[in-house]
Amino acid sequence: MTETPLAKGANLPIDAAAVRAALSWRAGPGVPAVGTAALLLGPDDGPRLVRTHAPGVLVRPDGIDVDLAALAPAVQRVLLLAVTDEAGLGAVPGLSLLLGDARTGAGLARFDPEPGAERALVCGELYRRDGRWKFRAVGQGWTDGLAGLAVAHGFTLPEPEPEPEPEPETPPVQAHVPVPLPLPGPELTVGQGEEEERALPVDMRKRLSLRKQQVAVSLRKHGAQGLVARVVLVLDASGSMAGLYHRGVVADVVERMAAVAAQLDEDRTMQAWTFATWPARLPDLRLSELPEWLGRHVRVGEISLFGRRKVRPPLPDGRVDMKAVGVNNDEQKVIAEVRAHVRENPTAEPTLVLFFSDGGVYRNSEIEQQLRAAVEEPVFWQFVGLGHGDYGVLERFDTLPGRRVDNVGFFAVDDISTLPDPELYDRLLSEFPQWVAAARRAGILR
Repeated sequence: MTETPLAKGANLPIDAAAVRAALSWRAGPGVPAVGTAALLLGPDDGPRLVRTHAPGVLVRPDGIDVDLAALAPAVQRVLLLAVTDEAGLGAVPGLSLLLGDARTGAGLARFDPEPGAERALVCGELYRRDGRWKFRAVGQGWTDGLAGLAVAHGFTLPEPEPEPEPEPETPPVQAHVPVPLPLPGPELTVGQGEEEERALPVDMRKRLSLRKQQVAVSLRKHGAQGLVARVVLVLDASGSMAGLYHRGVVADVVERMAAVAAQLDEDRTMQAWTFATWPARLPDLRLSELPEWLGRHVRVGEISLFGRRKVRPPLPDGRVDMKAVGVNNDEQKVIAEVRAHVRENPTAEPTLVLFFSDGGVYRNSEIEQQLRAAVEEPVFWQFVGLGHGDYGVLERFDTLPGRRVDNVGFFAVDDISTLPDPELYDRLLSEFPQWVAAARRAGILR
């Protein structure tokens, strides 16, 4: 049974009518008991946690069978979970998710997550896209177990279902006892910054308020409540991004990232760059100016008719000349410029760079050189792929050896506009607290 190994964030089309997702790990003294669960998500039916069975889904002690053809049309996503009531899943050696064709036994995919203190972990998800099913390797979770999952997806935990009789020779799995969710701390206060948010349109203000709470929940789940950071946004403006700009996808991404800056940055601002062939610094994004900022600065690059890059000064409203930015992909230039800015403008807080691109990465050695050098700096890079383009070294940077600490994360989504805010913020922020802690231990960050 040969499965395709997947990196975190990678996805794979599924042609099988039914799949079996099996968990494997190395048992031994002191290894926590591990169980499974599935979460069914869809626009009409709402979230439904499955511990034993549901139409089209059978949850076994060590895995989950999903009959894709039998799922209700309302089910758009199936999250495949590993859960434990004991120490975090990081104490479970060799944890892997193996996905296979339930009818033929053929292997489809293998994902080896690297959990830490999470007690409920989304190892992977099955999701519908353009009339067919796909699988994505996720590897994100909650330290407060299924209670955190429930908060993130907006539902109440059901009463525990009776566990099925174990199959022969299958070791029993300890029944799950939901962990009470801690009461929200001061980080969930919505009144912070209300003065500047009052100028926003009502709908935008409501979205921002809810998103700030969701960012705070994600930080708290990973033990990072109260964490302060400078937030930098980098937007790919290359020609292949034109459709995402015209459909409003990029503008929506910026609005969602403004909530991250509102929660992490003491000044509640976000510094920003755009790039294609060349990088360009954009005016800082302040919450009170969000609608105007989106209209002025969320723009795709342009081709110069004269073939020569002529850099003109910004207009009075800060707009840059997008012909000077160009249309190609040269990520290493904007990475170098952001690094220089951090060095020239030091702060006591770490810098989190939220970097959005649709791929087309080809300057692999130059990008790797920049990011390796940045290991010794208090700046951390979270790359997000918009679609299924070629992301080159960004996809494998997490596994590259020879770095004192980890400072780079990557995941890709087919359509970020369909990714719920809680899940997006979890993916963006789950590794950041670990990076900061490791950098402090190494003396990179004081």
